[in-house]
Amino acid sequence: MLTDLMDKPSQMLPLIDQIQHLGIEYHFERDIEEQLEQIHKSYYRLDHGDFRGDDLHMVALTFRLLQQQGYNVSSKVFNKFKDSEGSFRESLISDVGGLLSLYEACQLRCHGDSILEEALPFATTYLESINETKVSTILAKQPLRKRLPRLEARCYIPLYQEEPSHDEVLLALAKLDFNLLQEQHQRELGKITRWWKDIDVPRKFPFARDRIVELFFWISGVYFEPEFAVARDILTKVIALTSILDDIYDVYGTLEELVLITEEIQKWDVDAMDGLPEYMQAYYKELLHLYEEIGNEVAKEGRSYRLMKKQARAYFQEAKWFHTNYTPTLE
Repeated sequence: MLTDLMDKPSQMLPLIDQIQHLGIEYHFERDIEEQLEQIHKSYYRLDHGDFRGDDLHMVALTFRLLQQQGYNVSSKVFNKFKDSEGSFRESLISDVGGLLSLYEACQLRCHGDSILEEALPFATTYLESINETKVSTILAKQPLRKRLPRLEARCYIPLYQEEPSHDEVLLALAKLDFNLLQEQHQRELGKITRWWKDIDVPRKFPFARDRIVELFFWISGVYFEPEFAVARDILTKVIALTSILDDIYDVYGTLEELVLITEEIQKWDVDAMDGLPEYMQAYYKELLHLYEEIGNEVAKEGRSYRLMKKQARAYFQEAKWFHTNYTPTLE
């Protein structure tokens, strides 16, 4: 479908936008990159092929898609929608789709972009005044691309299905992809939850936050694609133990105990922890064991634990400030 629309940007760009909203973009990264690269080459002469340069929706959509893809494009293309006095034309307020696309484009403006800084309140004011019953469902409810990709797909799929002009192939693929990937994430979370229960956090670390599902969700927001299963497993476990360490430094350990745990983490030696309190010994064993597993699987020897050493030193600095009632400067 993308290939067939190569010479029809007015159809191809909305298709790319739908693919992204539906959460299946990662299947077509190369195709989308090639198409947007061609669009970028002709960006400054938007009137070509079947593309109308006076169509606010298409101009704004083109700007946003290229910005999202990493192209640094100029917002001067929106000057054509201003009147002789330099203000956005009042006649645009009847173009609901165009205003919404302009509003979304404004979310990708750069600092100091006076054109889009002016466009944002213009679009916002008129969009807020629109009676939702008089516009299509997908315009009234369409979520902005300011949420996690999986949530974006979950919200957009039923809205897209309500559109009379929706494509059955795209819809079927999006549903299948979402369900298969959700099932994979559930299996991964089950495995991580069993690991978390084996640590016996409620008994060994009753002061710590039990937030393993939240942390897996966080990492799934970093990268949700199926091929990153190992990375999700590793990072969820790492930040789970980091969260316990944060609670040790912030709310549970005495300053004297924090000195000890900071020193031991710098040594990174399981045989050198006799002076630690029992709960810190239990934590230290889990920490070293996890990084040993990571090192055996993916990390280069001598590099896998450096981040944790720095993290402990940073937490200890915060703890010293807290215990001495010191407020650090912004610098």
